[in-house]
Amino acid sequence: MLKKKTVAKPKNTKITRKKEAKSAASIAVFGLHNIKSPLGSHKKRKLLGRGSGSGHGKTSTRGSKGQTSRSGRDFYAGFEGGQSPLIRRFPKRGFTNIFRKPYQVLNLKDLARLKEETITPEIMEKSGLIRDKGKLIKILGEGEIKKPLTVQAHAFSKTASQKIQAAGGKPEIINA
Repeated sequence: MLKKKTVAKPKNTKITRKKEAKSAASIAVFGLHNIKSPLGSHKKRKLLGRGSGSGHGKTSTRGSKGQTSRSGRDFYAGFEGGQSPLIRRFPKRGFTNIFRKPYQVLNLKDLARLKEETITPEIMEKSGLIRDKGKLIKILGEGEIKKPLTVQAHAFSKTASQKIQAAGGKPEIINA
């Protein structure tokens, strides 16, 4: 058999440079067609109860017996594995008054900034002094009033009603 002799051809530098530039350009192109998700971002779903050969058979990765192996297991907040929970070990303290009336509290200095002569819950809500005109409102006596105002609210402190009357105004109690 005859052996072929390989003859070294002189390299054309222009052609190789063009190829290098072309391959570098193809690497740098980034678009929707060549986006790949990173390794480990898609994990295979664990198939349970498919026989002992799968590695997730028999007990289906739940161990054996007990509360945590059961279906529909659910623990309440503060569950301590059958031990008496902390919330039950501590003594109960304090008192919650079931007849408490939560008021939205306003001071006279807040009302003094308003330009109206008759101040109703609607006006207080529009001006941003209270959040809800349907809830109870109480006026407290901090601040001074120079002009006579008619103020409508569900409750007034003694000093607030005295200061409103001293300025020539009138505190009107709304029945809720």
